[in-house]
Amino acid sequence: MSSTTQTAATSGQGATGPLSGYVVLDLTRALAGPHAGMMMGDLGAKVIKIETVGTGDDTRSWGPPFVGPEDNRQATYFLSCNRNKLSLSLNLKDEEHKAKLVQLIKSSDVLMENFRTGVLDRLGFSVEILHELNPRLVILSITGFGHDGPEAHRSGYDQILQGEAGLMSITGSGPEDPQKVGVPIADLLSGMYGAYGALAALLEREKTGRGQVVRTSLLASIIGVHAFQGTRATVAGQNPKAIGNHHPSIAPYGLYACKDSKVQVSIGSQKLWQNFANSFGLPPDDPRFADNSARVENRPELNVLIEEAFASYTAQDLLVALDDAGIPSGKVRSIEEVYEWEQVKSQGLIVEVEHEVLGKINLPGPPLRFFDPATNQETTRTKHSAPPVLNGDAEEIEQWLQARKDEA
Repeated sequence: MSSTTQTAATSGQGATGPLSGYVVLDLTRALAGPHAGMMMGDLGAKVIKIETVGTGDDTRSWGPPFVGPEDNRQATYFLSCNRNKLSLSLNLKDEEHKAKLVQLIKSSDVLMENFRTGVLDRLGFSVEILHELNPRLVILSITGFGHDGPEAHRSGYDQILQGEAGLMSITGSGPEDPQKVGVPIADLLSGMYGAYGALAALLEREKTGRGQVVRTSLLASIIGVHAFQGTRATVAGQNPKAIGNHHPSIAPYGLYACKDSKVQVSIGSQKLWQNFANSFGLPPDDPRFADNSARVENRPELNVLIEEAFASYTAQDLLVALDDAGIPSGKVRSIEEVYEWEQVKSQGLIVEVEHEVLGKINLPGPPLRFFDPATNQETTRTKHSAPPVLNGDAEEIEQWLQARKDEA
């Protein structure tokens, strides 16, 4: 993989991000909470990751793949969601370690946790106690099924929630082929919603002087992105089903076979349909295809005609022809191809970091970029730190806490 990363994001070299000066105490593990913490770190916050003594975050053992020397293997899963953090190991049942956590709580702006409901209370850190220690603390809490209600007690794992929240019923080749999304999307979305909520609470704190509790769940995160599939159910009274690689409400819009492969085509307007049909010898005014509703109704017949028109094209030639005709289109890239794509590199979506064990490694990069309109300069954070080794920052955190104590 090329290391020519962030070619369009270098004007902000040395920028620390809009959350510079904020401190996030990350008590989460696995993926949902760590993803939220990483998002805050990408924006410049100091993120202190609290890990279990000896073993650390669960994802340190999630593999293969593992990389690095045989006596110090590193899980690529952990590397995916913990950049821009410091690591400190604490045993939250040990009084000395709990005292250290109290110091950190008093010095933090946000505390993130994804324990099962009631666990933090039993450890002696209820919301009331947390806000006694630090009234300005924003608390982000992520659960599987929600913090209350008849099933709040259930453990939440991504694939279980993809099924329970309906996502698998609309994903797959058909109604009898439910499929999960290829990444832990419930975890990732709840992390994103959590970070978004924490930022909103920090903004509100500027007006009130007090922190709030922000709650989200894997269940809520999936339902939050039901979009038009949700309103099909709640408003139109329909029960959406999986229909494979075609859009349920727009046609033609999906994946089509050609001579040697498949391409994706998106016809989102009547003007595009007329242009597409005329360019590829399809009947633009056939009553079966005269408008989008008719095309959706007669999708099987339309798809046959489209694939007949595409049959003589290689994928490469077809994509050129579609582009020349002004038709939105694309190929299906492998993950490996994505990270070799110059467009991805140009957007700063690969970052090079120096890992204590692995040396220089490339990681998928943050999806946000920032610009100062007054100077027309990019202010995106471009210097990133590698995911930490377990408890590797204990001394630095201790020195930072002492400095905060001396300033007080």
